[in-house]
Amino acid sequence: MAEKRPEIAKSIKTGSYKTNYHDVGKGFPVALLHGSGPGVTAWANWGKLFPLLEKEFRVIAPDLAGFGFTDRTEGAEYNLNNWVRQTVDLLDALKIEKTNLVGNSFGGALALSMAIKHPERVNKLVLMGSMGVSFPITYGLDRVWGYAPSQANMEELLEIFTYDHSFSTPALVKTRYEASIQPGFQESFSSMFPEPRQKSVEKMASNENYIRNIPHETLIIHGREDRVIPIETSMRLIKLIDKAQLHVFGHCGHWTQIEHTEEFADLLRNFFTR
Repeated sequence: MAEKRPEIAKSIKTGSYKTNYHDVGKGFPVALLHGSGPGVTAWANWGKLFPLLEKEFRVIAPDLAGFGFTDRTEGAEYNLNNWVRQTVDLLDALKIEKTNLVGNSFGGALALSMAIKHPERVNKLVLMGSMGVSFPITYGLDRVWGYAPSQANMEELLEIFTYDHSFSTPALVKTRYEASIQPGFQESFSSMFPEPRQKSVEKMASNENYIRNIPHETLIIHGREDRVIPIETSMRLIKLIDKAQLHVFGHCGHWTQIEHTEEFADLLRNFFTR
């Protein structure tokens, strides 16, 4: 019998297709929205957090459309509105009226949009290395979105993602490269953020007047040495969102939840329960 892949979890109908999602623990729900790296899955982004949060919260982590093991439908359009729709459909299917919402990078732009368009579905908001405002595209993000499958390119990306390159092990490079060449993965990924990629940065940005009206308590987290999403985005968000606080990790790149897993989990627990 083939060994079950940890990335493949539960499946539920969201709109016209099925979403692969993780659902662990009990308590008030926390929904985790992953970033947009090649070969990314909810498990790859958030798996290290599950055992740290599941004793106090019900943790929901979907593969967003076009990523991971969620259905890829013919003619699918990958854009902010449709990812928001998928998230709402998932909450509806799980009968979750309101959730704490955590967005990483690309997922932060989605979480911001959720808070703007469906404020009644969001309890508290966490934005980690988040997109969602305009900024000049970085070399790192351009390399991420322009990824062409090879182990050498994946090794470069993992070094861009991390401050401490010891996290970028040969085993992780191999795992993430192999994930990026799963059937259909690169085809959908390469269609999402075409050149000129600055246009995709703007498409992921919400209107700043709407961001100013976000009523939720918001925790903004960023790695000081992030080379993918510049820390200036979080400095902009802390100015725009009224009920916001900002935590910056020094000696940290784009993967806060991986380079500082326990501290990141502590921040979430304290923020959600106080």
